[in-house]
Parts: sequence; structure tokens; C-alpha cells
Amino acid sequence: MAVQSGPVVSPRERGLCNGINPWLAPLAMVVSQDIALKLFFSQVFVLGQEHLPSSGPVLLAPTHRSRWDALLLPHAAGRRVTGRDCRFMVTVDEMRGLQGWLLHRLGCFPVHQGRPSMASLRYPLDLLSGGQQLVVFPEGQIQLQNAPLHLHQGLARLALLAAAQGVAVTLVPVGIAYDHSPPRWGGRAALCFAPPLAIGAGGRSAAIACTAQLAQAMQAAESQARGALELAA
Repeated sequence: MAVQSGPVVSPRERGLCNGINPWLAPLAMVVSQDIALKLFFSQVFVLGQEHLPSSGPVLLAPTHRSRWDALLLPHAAGRRVTGRDCRFMVTVDEMRGLQGWLLHRLGCFPVHQGRPSMASLRYPLDLLSGGQQLVVFPEGQIQLQNAPLHLHQGLARLALLAAAQGVAVTLVPVGIAYDHSPPRWGGRAALCFAPPLAIGAGGRSAAIACTAQLAQAMQAAESQARGALELAA
């Protein structure tokens, strides 16, 4: 996936992300976009790209159905399409071992979505203040396709904190679907970007309301993505 460097942050926050390796990032793009996706999927459909802004801070909130999601999002909303990169907020477990070593060098950073620390919220706030595009999976981990959405409130809290600081964030719900669960070689995938949600300011009650609204929009977007796959079958 393609990534770009972010604003200067404090040493404590820099510990969440090692920055972006200028050699690994282009190689990762070629391997993921030009080789892996094209070899594995017979077709990838992208709906609603008109809802993606080309500038300003963006929060992408996708459903999470497979590890392929992390490759499909840069394919549909990354530098080759929008001129900007996807910065991923991932779980702490994903930042371990060889995978963690690589993700650390591709601009990803960890967060405990159930109990996010202030440092793990300040870092993405800095990225959003710098006009970057963040990807946060509100479900926290891969869930079975067609299952009801159960979202953590971390993304809503982040969006509300940004709004309270005067950062005009565009929150875009995303639905991702596959014609098989789990995805199979030669199968199809679809992504649907829903219209952005309005973000205000507020505390706990606002975060609960925002999370509920987001879950509904993500579910609707995933249904549209699934409908595109059914039409192609």
C-alpha cells in the first residue's frame, strides 16, 4: 500500500509509528496493487468514489471482512486514485512480529480500540490536522460477512476530538463485500463509499450517537457492495 510521511510529532508519539520507509513503500504498492490483487481476484468493483474528497483530513470507516480489506482500500482510495495515501490505525496484536516490523515502516500505528490511550489518539489527531487520510476499522477485528455490526467508539471519539479542535474531518463510511466468505482465489470483491457523515462536537452521548449512525451507514454501504457482486454473478 502507498503511504506518505506525516507531520513532526513528539518522541512519545513517534514511538507509535517508525515513519515511512522510502524504499519499502513503493515496493509494497507494486506487490499489493499490481501483483497480489490482480492475481487473486477476477474483478474488483468500486462504488461511490465521488464521495472521496481529494483534499483535507479524511477518516475512512470500513467494514472488516478479510485481511484483503487492507489491500483493497489503497486500491480504491489510495495515491493512484485520490493522490493521497491511506494511513492505517491497526490493533496492537497486528504490530507484532515480522508483520508488525513491516507495518511500522509503512505508516501504520497501533491502538487499543477498547481502551485507547491519549497518546494513541493524539497521534492520529496530528495526522488529521496535517490533512491526511486515515483508515480505522470500527469493528476492531475481522467479523463474519453478513453479521450485525458492533462498533467500538474509538473512531467516533477521534472524530469528535478533531471537530472540537477545529479540524474539519470528513468521515466516510465504507462497505466491503466478497462473493465468498472467506474470499477465494478467482472470486470478486466490491467496495462502496457512502456519503460523508456530519461531525459535530460533544461528549459521551455524542460518541454513542455518532457510532450508531456510522454503523447504519456502513451496513447500508456493505449491502450496496454486495448487490454489485450479485449483479455480476
